[in-house]
Amino acid sequence: MLPSSPSSSTAGPAAAWTVSVRTLCAFAAKAGDLDLRFVPAPTAQDGQAGHRLVQGRRGPAYESEISLAASFERLRVRGRADGYDPHRRRIEEIKTFRGELAAIKANHRALHWAQARTYAFMLCERDALARVQVALVYLNLDTEEESVLEESCTHDELRQHFEALCSRFVAWAAQEAAHRAASDEALAALAFPHGRFRPGQRELAQAVYRAAASGRCLLAQAPTGIGKTLATLFPLLKARPAHQLDKIFFLTAKTSGRSVALDAMRLLGRERPPLRVIELTAREKACEQPGRACNGASCPLARGFYDRLPAARGEAAQAALLDRPALRRIALAHEICPYFLAQEMVRWSDVIVGDYNYYFDGSAFLHALMKEEDWRAALLVDEAHNLLDRARGMYSAELAAASVMAVMEKAPLPIRKALRQLEREWQRLQRDQAAPYDARDEIPEPFARALQDAVGVMAEHFTAHPDEPLGPLQQCFFDLLRFARLADSFAKHSVFECRLEGDARVLAIRNLVPAPFLAGRFEACVSATCFSGTLAPFAFYRDTLGLPGDTATLDVDSPFRSEQLTVRVAMDVSTRFRDRTRSLATLVDIIAAQFARRPGNYLAFFGSFDYLADAAAAFADRHPDVPMWQQSRGMREGERDAFLERFEAGGQGIGFAVLGGAFGEGVDLPGDRLIGAFVASLGLPTHNEPNEVMRERMEALFGDGYEYTYVYPGLQKVVQAAGRVIRTETDAGVLYLLDDRFARQEIRALLPAWWQVQPLFAAAA
Repeated sequence: MLPSSPSSSTAGPAAAWTVSVRTLCAFAAKAGDLDLRFVPAPTAQDGQAGHRLVQGRRGPAYESEISLAASFERLRVRGRADGYDPHRRRIEEIKTFRGELAAIKANHRALHWAQARTYAFMLCERDALARVQVALVYLNLDTEEESVLEESCTHDELRQHFEALCSRFVAWAAQEAAHRAASDEALAALAFPHGRFRPGQRELAQAVYRAAASGRCLLAQAPTGIGKTLATLFPLLKARPAHQLDKIFFLTAKTSGRSVALDAMRLLGRERPPLRVIELTAREKACEQPGRACNGASCPLARGFYDRLPAARGEAAQAALLDRPALRRIALAHEICPYFLAQEMVRWSDVIVGDYNYYFDGSAFLHALMKEEDWRAALLVDEAHNLLDRARGMYSAELAAASVMAVMEKAPLPIRKALRQLEREWQRLQRDQAAPYDARDEIPEPFARALQDAVGVMAEHFTAHPDEPLGPLQQCFFDLLRFARLADSFAKHSVFECRLEGDARVLAIRNLVPAPFLAGRFEACVSATCFSGTLAPFAFYRDTLGLPGDTATLDVDSPFRSEQLTVRVAMDVSTRFRDRTRSLATLVDIIAAQFARRPGNYLAFFGSFDYLADAAAAFADRHPDVPMWQQSRGMREGERDAFLERFEAGGQGIGFAVLGGAFGEGVDLPGDRLIGAFVASLGLPTHNEPNEVMRERMEALFGDGYEYTYVYPGLQKVVQAAGRVIRTETDAGVLYLLDDRFARQEIRALLPAWWQVQPLFAAAA
């Protein structure tokens, strides 16, 4: 981190730039290949526990977690040394590992020495020592044995090492400090790019700024179409210099959300605020050498990566917008990996745009880096209603017995034995299961122990064979490891499921409430704004996502007039499963009647693909002259684009789509590209055993089990789908809610207040 404000120094002129020991060494001491050959690595929690173990073995005079600092020219370096034994005058850098010490790569060990010697110099400065012992303490977490590498260094030797590192970094530090000063100055003078706010935009922008200024979180519901992306980014950029924010993370659920955010930053950049904006792309999409391992022996873009990184980093720092094409162009020009160039440039960027998983996943890169670098980061969570299901997926796992059995016979003998024991416990677990589905509140201890044993044996194997090519055995290990880690944190937020699917046996840890996992992520940032067109009721999202109790809320009034959208509820249509066949003819006739009354482009939404197919077939049979097209399962990106291209200005036809699918949100069809929508479902999740388990758990935790499980998620999809119709203040259209339950008072209360709902009877359609 390089703050723009000066900080005090222990020596020399006042320091202008501050950097952590970790960042300094990563910048100036890394060399050689990028090497990500898989070796089971300790988790952050494992590493912390290992540090405590080593520190606890030392005597009472031993100092742990020592804050140290030193300066070079106008650069101040600071950090926490792991430990110091004053009797032996030995400073220790503790590293944890699994497997063989010899497997630790030479360039990693060189980086560890650089960190240890830097702390040693700082200690010599602090205590006026002429000589000190410098030790790397490697703790094998599997055996709890220590391996100590030690050297004796003079103060002068350590000074030379420290100054050599700082010399490589100081020019970059000056450049970054100048960048920060210039960006702060520009942001202080930044004006809203449209000159004036749309209705609702100013209110949202003010709330986001207040949340950042007060260090609180915000849940903001604002109508689709008012420009929420710009209304959230602009105030955070304004808050950045005043409240010393280091980073802004704009987190999205979909690629389309990233595109909108990047477009907003381009618009804000017209006034040329010198900001660096970076787009993070999934590794599989950014990879230039698919099928090759990430190491110098396999991939040419990994070979000598750290030797060529400085030049690539320097060029990238001159770009204002590091989107995927820009990163790819720069990386390939310097013959390095685009994905890992992006990972490096996150350190030196101001606004980071990426998927939810980069911050909220269990091993999230942005969250880990933020904690490591002690950044003051503010979050913008786009279309935050999607975070609940995405987070549930992040903290769920599934195992199929067939997948384990498939690798067992070809596995090395120790792994085979461990997997056979796991299989025996698995069979015992499901031996008496008669029903296809069984949910449990606990994971049986014998199974959990066999699972951990299998993971341990496989980890030892892969540690000893880091060059083993990727294959089914490694994938089995990843699946077991993920399951084991979630088993360790299993509690009331999740359910243990045992399923019989024909002859297949499947186990799952299904997360129901991600709040316990996400709460720490929200606490770690300066502020977080979760915004969407559908975040009602706020308590539902606060409870399930783990937002703090003092989270502010904002419900922005719609800028749209009720006259713009005619809303009709079909009072004599039921889309309940038992009534669908009987009501289908009436339903499609209502759709056709509206099309005949006002030909144009419409979207018709249905609760499932099966229901959609039945409705489309009935419509085509009864109204063959009306153009129609329909969504299919598993549409590729090109097919989705073709579906949307049918909605051309002045066109006519009806697109049949599934509610909650690709066309129910994030689709912008303004003007007469879309003049109406039909929603033939309340969107309620299916009543089945898994959902009933969720309902019972929600009832126990929050007291509103049915609403939390069925009603709120269903109506959210309805409102999102309806939001496709009115996109601007000049749009006008119709919305048909094709189910009599939409007229119920408790359902109406969850629909937008500006809708003027009118009853419709089929005879009058």
